[in-house]
Amino acid sequence: MKPQSPPKAHPEIEIVRLAWLAIFVAVFSFLFYSRRGDLLLYGDAVAHINIARRVFDSKTPGLLQLGTVWLPLPHLLIMPFIVSKRMWQSGAGGSVPSMAAFVIGVLGIFRLARTALSNGSELDSTAKVGAWAAAIFYVGNPNLIYMQTTAMGESLYLALFIWAMVHFAEFARQTNSTRANRSLAKCGWCLAAACLTRYDGWFLAVVLVVGAALVLYRGRANNDRLPGTHPGRRTTLMRFVLLAGAAPVLWLAYNAVVYRNPLEFANGPYSARAIEQKTGTVNPAQGNMLAAGSYFVKAAELNVGEANWQGRLWLVLALLGTLAVAINGRGRITLLLWTPLPFYALSIAYGSVPIFLPTWWPHSHYNVRYGLQLLPAFALFVVLGIGWIVKLMTRISQIQISPIKVFLSRWSDAATLSIVLVLAAVCYGAIWRADPICYREAATNMRGRVELDQQLAGWIERLPGNSTLLMFLGEHAGILEQAGIPLKRDINEGNHRVWKQPVDPEGLWERALADPAAYADYLVGFEGDPVWKAAEEHHLTALVEIHTTGQPRAVVFQAKSLSQGSAR
Repeated sequence: MKPQSPPKAHPEIEIVRLAWLAIFVAVFSFLFYSRRGDLLLYGDAVAHINIARRVFDSKTPGLLQLGTVWLPLPHLLIMPFIVSKRMWQSGAGGSVPSMAAFVIGVLGIFRLARTALSNGSELDSTAKVGAWAAAIFYVGNPNLIYMQTTAMGESLYLALFIWAMVHFAEFARQTNSTRANRSLAKCGWCLAAACLTRYDGWFLAVVLVVGAALVLYRGRANNDRLPGTHPGRRTTLMRFVLLAGAAPVLWLAYNAVVYRNPLEFANGPYSARAIEQKTGTVNPAQGNMLAAGSYFVKAAELNVGEANWQGRLWLVLALLGTLAVAINGRGRITLLLWTPLPFYALSIAYGSVPIFLPTWWPHSHYNVRYGLQLLPAFALFVVLGIGWIVKLMTRISQIQISPIKVFLSRWSDAATLSIVLVLAAVCYGAIWRADPICYREAATNMRGRVELDQQLAGWIERLPGNSTLLMFLGEHAGILEQAGIPLKRDINEGNHRVWKQPVDPEGLWERALADPAAYADYLVGFEGDPVWKAAEEHHLTALVEIHTTGQPRAVVFQAKSLSQGSAR
C-alpha cells in the first residue's frame, strides 16, 4: 500500500489559498480588460511590447534594440510571450509577466506582514490575521489590479521591492548566521532584479546596503548573533554590496560602451529631462522637495481612495501604524517601506519627473500611477494602525466592565480584520464605480493617440504585403502592431549603430532618410518628424492624410512609382 503524504502545515495551506485568490483576481481582471480592449491604453505599455519585439523582429535585430532609457528586465521577460503574433497584437504577451508578478507580490506582502507581526519565531493569531488583512488590502486594490493586466512595470517592481524587504526583514531577525547570510543573499538578488526594472531600485539598494551595515555592526544582532568575527561581517556585507550594486554598475558600463556616455539614460536625447525640455512640460513642484513629496503622497492617496476623505483616512491610519512600529520596535525594519517617498520627492523636484493630479493644479492626469509605490506601506501600516486603535480601546474599556471590553479582549484580531475589510470595501468600491485613476490616466492621455493609430493602421494594412516602410516609431509603434506588420518590414530610428554619435552616416536609418526611394516603398510621416521632413525634401506623393484632435498630422507617402515596384 502506497504511504500517504503528510498533511500540509497550516501556514502552507494559507499560502496556497492566498495564491489561488490572487490568481483568480489576476485572470478575471485580465479577461475583463482584454475584452474591453484596454490592455494597451498606456503608450508606455505599447512601447515596452515593441521594444521587446524589436530584439528579434527588426532589420537590425539584437539586444541593442533594448535601448537605454528603460531598464531591460521587463522587456526580456516579455519577449518569450510576444513571439506569437496574436499575443503581440493583443498585448496579452506583455500582461503575463505582470500578472505573475502580481501573484508573487501578494504572497510577499502576506509573508512580510507575518514576519513583522510575529513575536520572535512564534506565529500567533495577531500575525496571521494581520498578514491576511494586509494581503487583502493589497490584492484588492483596483489600480494595481488594472496595472497588472498591462505591460507596465509597476506590478513587477512592487513584487521585487516587497520580496527584497521580506528577505531583509528575515535577515535582521535571524539568530543563525548561516540563515542570516542566506536571507541577505536572497535580498541581494531581488535588489539586482529591481535595479534592472526601475531606477527606484537603485535608491532602494543604497538604503538597504546602509541598513545591512547598521544591522551587522550596530543593531542588536551584531556581536552575539550574526557572524561572530568582524572579518565575517565584512565579507557578508561586501557580498551584499556586490549583489545590490552589480546591476547599476553593469547598466552604467553598458551605456558607456555602447553610447559613449554612462549617463545616456539620464541626459541623452530620449531621457526624461530631454523630453521635458522638448515638450515644455510645466512641473508644479520643480525644485521644491516639500511640494514634490506632497504631490507623490497625494498620488498615493488617489490610488487607494476615490474621495479625498478616503485617501486621507488611509494615510492617517498608515501614519498611526508607522508611529506604533517606531515606538514599540516590533517590525521596525518595515519602516523602510516608506523608501519610495524620498526617492520620488527627489525625482519630482530635481529629476524631471512631474506628477499631475486631477485635484491639484494643473488638474490633469500624468504619472499618477507612481503613487502605487506606497501601496505596500499602506497595506502593512494601515493594518497596524487599526490594530493599535483596537488595542487602545481595549485598554480604555478596562477601566470599567462593559460589553466593549469583553468583545475587544476576546476578538481584537477579528475586529481589526473586519474593520480593514469594511473600509476596503467602501473605498475600493468607490474607485470601481468611478474607474481606477490609473485607468482614467491612460484613457485620458491616450485617446487621441489610439484614434490616430487605429485609422493609420487601417490604411497601412492595405499596402502590398512585400513593401518596405520608412517610419519613425517613437510614440506610434502600436500602428504596425495593430496592422499586424512585422517590424522587420520597417526602417526606423533603431536601425543604426548607436555607438556612432550623434548620427551614424552609414546607418540604415540615416541612409534611408537621405534617399527614401532607394530603401523604402512607402513613408509614414508625422508632421515635423524626420520622415516627414525627408518626404517633403524629396517631394514625395502623399497618398493619404489623417487628422485627429491633439495629434500631429499623419501622412502616408509613396516613395516609388508603381513601375519601380519593390526592387532595391
